[in-house]
Amino acid sequence: MMSAAQSQTTLESKLEALQCHFTWEPNPISTFKLYRLRDKLEDIGTEEGNSWLGHIYNLWGFIQYKLGSTEDAQSFFNKAAEAFSKIRNADEGPWLVVNYGNLAWLHHHLGDQAESQVYLSKVDALMNKYPSPSQDELHPEIYAEKGWTLMTFSSDKKLAVDYFQRAIRMQPDMVEWNTSYILGLVDDFKYSNTGVEADLLEKMRIVKEQVPDNLYFAVLYLQQRAKKGERIEDEIRELAREILLRNPVSSYSGIRPLLGVYIKHVSIDEAIDLAEEALDTHPGERYLKKCLAYCYKWKIFSSRSSESLDQGLIDKAISLHEEVISLYPDCSFVKKINLAKIYANLNNGQDKAEQIYKDLLERDLEPADKQMLYNIYAKHVYFNQQDSEGSLRYHMQVAMIPLESIYRETSITTLKKHKNRSPMCREIEELLATLQEP
Repeated sequence: MMSAAQSQTTLESKLEALQCHFTWEPNPISTFKLYRLRDKLEDIGTEEGNSWLGHIYNLWGFIQYKLGSTEDAQSFFNKAAEAFSKIRNADEGPWLVVNYGNLAWLHHHLGDQAESQVYLSKVDALMNKYPSPSQDELHPEIYAEKGWTLMTFSSDKKLAVDYFQRAIRMQPDMVEWNTSYILGLVDDFKYSNTGVEADLLEKMRIVKEQVPDNLYFAVLYLQQRAKKGERIEDEIRELAREILLRNPVSSYSGIRPLLGVYIKHVSIDEAIDLAEEALDTHPGERYLKKCLAYCYKWKIFSSRSSESLDQGLIDKAISLHEEVISLYPDCSFVKKINLAKIYANLNNGQDKAEQIYKDLLERDLEPADKQMLYNIYAKHVYFNQQDSEGSLRYHMQVAMIPLESIYRETSITTLKKHKNRSPMCREIEELLATLQEP
């Protein structure tokens, strides 16, 4: 007869072996990042017909659990099962393995070990009934959900791409998996001015034809063509009308990258008009207010001087950013940086910009956010305060954070460029030397 302690140990070992969000969490996630993910999922929305709706609810439930709301967590996990049933047109299937794993963990944490065991048994039954096509690998449905979760969770999409690739290899007919796989590959080129390589652009063209209703993907395809120097103005305007006719409220609608293409390749004023039109049609939608704030930010940043800007536009940009910050109270870090940058662009806004930066610099931030803030503030100190030494010290702080990012890369480039012209030459050389050590 197994003792209670042995039974508990056996249960916990079974839980640890599950494939679900409770075992996928790479490291303890900060509360700030949880709020950011929750807001991201809210902005995606839960529109019927979204092929990732079950995955969205599963991740949302896990986040609610991590934020201490077990009741909401269970509600979202139940919604995930219902969404999968509708999308797959079946009451059960291997797509429920992750969902049942989440519920097994949730009931375990709630102290209901009997119910936890029920879901463990359901996972076993599904895995026996629907074995993986490849003996040494997970079921493709599990790889796909793991890939989608990492695409949402992580800034590094390489592992997500690998999971999608494995899923596609075993089950190549799932178009949405192929779409996300290509999006993961394209993410590597998000900071490239010349866009993706020719073979990847061709893969995008093929996938675009396979998913004609995916306007988000269509926008990204046009964006890559524009980076190659193609004229896409007529096509992007036609696509804009289609996005606005549908529901542009969701971040999956394509409205945000659409505005980015307009700003970079068409016209900032047209981008503002589009965002205004979307918000007029759907008043009160915070995601559309965020999109409009993004357009106003670039209008101000692209101006040669604040004198050339209409005061009404400046006031509206500031007011809109302040409203967006209030609408995203738990994760307004980037939005506050943008507001500081707007103030810094105005002749009479330096004091307000400095105050916002000082408030942010005093916060306890994650390494990635520190890098971003220090890099942006370093540029602010250099251009707006004409303090070269102070700027370089912040670039040094960026470089000392051992996390690969575009901010670290640009800060290191700046340090190399200015080291011989600075009184801090020796300090900078010593820092750069330590970065090159194995």
